[in-house]
Amino acid sequence: MSAVKRGYIRPIDFKQGRVDMTHGSGGRAMAQLIDELFMRAFDNPFLRQMNDQASFSVPGGKMVMATDGHVVSPLFFPGGDIGCLSVHGTLNDVAMAGARPLHLAASFILEEGFPLADLRRIVESMGRAAASAGVPIVTGDTKVVEQGKADGVFITTTGIGVVPDGIQISGDRARPGDKILLSGTLGDHGVAVMSKRENLGFDTTILSDTAALHGLVAEMLAAQPDIHCLRDPTRGGLATTLNELAQQSGVGMRIFEAAIPLRTEVAAACEFLGLDPLYVANEGKLIAICPPSAADGLLAAMRAHPLGADAAIIGEVRDDPHCFVEMETAFGGRRVVDWLSGEQLPRIC
Repeated sequence: MSAVKRGYIRPIDFKQGRVDMTHGSGGRAMAQLIDELFMRAFDNPFLRQMNDQASFSVPGGKMVMATDGHVVSPLFFPGGDIGCLSVHGTLNDVAMAGARPLHLAASFILEEGFPLADLRRIVESMGRAAASAGVPIVTGDTKVVEQGKADGVFITTTGIGVVPDGIQISGDRARPGDKILLSGTLGDHGVAVMSKRENLGFDTTILSDTAALHGLVAEMLAAQPDIHCLRDPTRGGLATTLNELAQQSGVGMRIFEAAIPLRTEVAAACEFLGLDPLYVANEGKLIAICPPSAADGLLAAMRAHPLGADAAIIGEVRDDPHCFVEMETAFGGRRVVDWLSGEQLPRIC
């Protein structure tokens, strides 16, 4: 029975109300917020048990677990918000092991004074994203901190999944001769977020690419189970992700600038802001590394899925004890693609 039906307090004013310290106190106000917002947005049989944990059975296979904190600013941006981003980000981390995501947990740090209308918008976005992905949010936690200590809302999500028997995907499995595939255009998310930052005088029609990728991964594995590496190039973008994989596998990599899919609008925005699109974050793209004999079939499977329609083979793995990543430019030259130094775009995921 809900807190409202028990007659504790009046219904929450989601139009004009704001978060206050009682919403994180563990008392009636917190129970009411859970009942009137989180339970309704995330409704599923596990949450209805009203326990402090979720108990469930899992299918056979290797278990995968991932957790991710989300502190994006602004909270709402073209094509998404911190809510759907927090769902997609963790689902994708699970999926990059070749796993089928099963369940999510969510933790909220709310700032006193945060508008309840914005909180409802974020939570409902999370609920829609989880429902669309077919992965329920089965447990969670909420805390409230004093005004000025959390910048509105921070969200941490944790996901678990199962890798089918026979699938071996890891960042240390890239081998010389392997092909490097990218599922679509670079930089859409980072540019969409930056377009809404204060004091930046540019506008764009680009939407964030935030999306859950486990469906695409499932289609890729069905077509070609022998995928060596999967990784979603989020913070630090393509360049940093390739350097991470090169170091993990002890190999070098060469990519081809002319083969990398990039929207004209993103290229223009990056030029305006003085950014290199290779380092701009993505939230709905993946990198796949596979044996050369599997590359064409894997590319066809990716392009057959809506989230891989712009997929391309962008490079190859090389034997290099220095683990350098280099790019052959559109003009025929070469340059080293190094690790990101510092942070180009703070707080975009």
